[in-house]
Amino acid sequence: MELTAVKLGFPADANVVVGQSHFIKTVEDLAEVMVNTVPGVKFGLAFCEASGPCLIRHEGNDPDLRACAVTNAQQIAAGHTFVLVMKNAYPVNVLTRIKECVEVCSIFCATANPVHVIVAENEQGRGVVGVIDGSRPKGVEGDVEIAGRREFLRKIGYKY
Repeated sequence: MELTAVKLGFPADANVVVGQSHFIKTVEDLAEVMVNTVPGVKFGLAFCEASGPCLIRHEGNDPDLRACAVTNAQQIAAGHTFVLVMKNAYPVNVLTRIKECVEVCSIFCATANPVHVIVAENEQGRGVVGVIDGSRPKGVEGDVEIAGRREFLRKIGYKY
């Protein structure tokens, strides 16, 4: 078995969700989750089919984000993996609904950080082992950083 780290690429002002699901219907159901959860969201979605024709299925309402999701799915190339790239929304806005989608088995990451997907490959195919999301901690927050975190969350409307 070989392990590979696949670096994802997506726009600096976008977020990405990488997960695993189990059925071709995933692309349409997750597309509906996106448009029904956050008005004005822009997204692209790609799903690696794991049987039959083994195609990368895709949906989305933004051609560039859709192409980005497809490119990342091609690089991961692991069965039943999906890549969702979004703008005008944060993962926190959609994760609960994504997890409620009956085809979704797990979420590997939801981030705007640089991310590497760790892929294992053997004679049968490829699968996602995990992800490296962002950087290592550089320390522990102190009073100044706590105040800054609290101010930031209120500034972007996620706390009162």
